[in-house]
Amino acid sequence: MEIDGKCHCGAIRYVAQVNPDEVIICHCTDCQTLSGAPYRISVAAPIRELRVIGDPRAYCKCADSGREVTTTFCPDCGTSLWSHGEGRDFVFLRTGSITQRADLPPTKQGFCRSAAPWAMDIRAIPRVPPPPRIDG
Repeated sequence: MEIDGKCHCGAIRYVAQVNPDEVIICHCTDCQTLSGAPYRISVAAPIRELRVIGDPRAYCKCADSGREVTTTFCPDCGTSLWSHGEGRDFVFLRTGSITQRADLPPTKQGFCRSAAPWAMDIRAIPRVPPPPRIDG
């Protein structure tokens, strides 16, 4: 499936090929910290199929596996766009930056032992209405 995406401010844009059956929820503590959320959702895309417009920045760290992982983001708005593990021929695109994200429901979960227990089922949490629009 061909997808396209961008950062929040639009300075970085990309096009890629992804397999919609390979969308993963990651509960690792790095994803929790880097996203500021209880988990992050990503989909794998072959590096050779990723076309980028703009000049993203990168942050490298050593993961618990001992492998270097590079997280790529927009230097202007800070949107996290993808990560790449050392020695891998694919990137994990962050579905929040993908235009077609509604067509990419998660199909699996990883690092569940570090998941926030309440994050596994939020159906019972009451929903709040959106804030009123400010016109004018």
